[in-house]
This record gives sequence, structure tokens and C-alpha cells, in this order.
Amino acid sequence: MKTLSIIIPTYNEAKTINTVLTRVFALELPGWKKEVIVVDDGSIDNTRAELKAWEKKVTLITSAKNQGKGSAVTQGLRVAKGDIILIQDADLEYSPSDYPVLLAPFENPQVHAVYGSRFLGAHLSTMFVYALGNKFVTLVTNILYNTNITDMETGYKAFRRSAIEFFDIKAKRFDFEPEITAKILRSGYQIYEVPISYYGRKFEEGKKLTWRDGVVALITLLRWRWWKPSK
Repeated sequence: MKTLSIIIPTYNEAKTINTVLTRVFALELPGWKKEVIVVDDGSIDNTRAELKAWEKKVTLITSAKNQGKGSAVTQGLRVAKGDIILIQDADLEYSPSDYPVLLAPFENPQVHAVYGSRFLGAHLSTMFVYALGNKFVTLVTNILYNTNITDMETGYKAFRRSAIEFFDIKAKRFDFEPEITAKILRSGYQIYEVPISYYGRKFEEGKKLTWRDGVVALITLLRWRWWKPSK
């Protein structure tokens, strides 16, 4: 039986974390054992209290202060033991029901990274400026790294642990997405995209990405363009 490590970076998601974890554990994945790692990134709402009920079912990592998504994911990567590592946001924008779609390509040993594209699957209408910025950053990724993906910033990314375990991730915040993408591509791996469902939140509902993160993403893509893997 293969093991799937699910890393859930969490910051101030008291309203949704129970629902997300309930859906993750309720999902049946024949042939897979689930290792769930929750990294609470210094939440100041009731997230920590909500997680107490899950302490015996998950590996819980807590930070004294907020450091960012990249830092939280990196902490999870350090302890993950699964054959495949999947990143699950703690809000309700991404549905665990898409796990079978994300995992299916790994049946092919040549596949090392699978991205769930929000632009290929069913989704709520997205804020125009946000979608435009996302597509521009993806276009720059395709140009710089000679690839052809539709959604670099997707929150649903899955990897073979063997492909990324040697990466020294520097990103602390949302620059994790372009850095891991750059390093995957610079390591000679191709990205396999699958359609996923997506229920995007608005900023007043708790969405944390801003235009500044888009600028940082572009800088990050340029920074790692000539990186060479040390494996």
C-alpha cells in the first residue's frame, strides 16, 4: 500500500479547518494510506482550539508566529514520509474529492509532479483582475521555463517525494508556488496538469493573495531560472 502525505498549511481558518479535515478523512482512496500533516502558522483566531479535536489523527506542527505559507509547507515537507506529497489549503476553495484525479497520473512512473488546474475544470467565476494576473504569471513561467501549463499558482500541487526531497526551499510566503515550480522544471521534470473544481473566495471572505504577491512571483521565477539541482 502506498502512502499519501497531505500537508495542510493553516492560518486563521477556524471557520473551515474542521470541514476540510472531515472531508479529507472521509474520502476513500483504495490502495492508499493517508498521512495528514497540519501546520498551524501562528493563527490568532480559534484555529488552534479547533485542531485539538484532531490531535490524535493528524501530525500537528505549530508555529509561535505567522511566517507564511511557504514556511508552513516547508515544515510539513521535513516530516512527510509518503510516496506522494499533496498540498491542501485549509480554506474551502479546493475540494478533496479531486484527490483521485490528482493521484491517477502517478500510476505512470514517468510522472513526478501533478498540478490541478483551476482553468481546465469547473469553477466559480473568478475576480477578473485576479485571474488576469494569474494567467500572466503563468505565461511568464511558460516563457522562462519552456513549458506549457495553464495554472502555475494553483494550490493543488502533488509530487513524488523522491523528486523534491532534496530541494532547499527558501520561500516563506506565497512565493513557494513559483519556487517549487521553477525547481521542478529545472530538475528536468515535466508537470502533468489535470482539471479540478474550484470555489474561489473573495478578499472580504478571507482570500489572502494580493497584487504584491504577483510581483514577488515574477521576481522569484527570474531568480530561480538558472538554478541547477545538486542531486
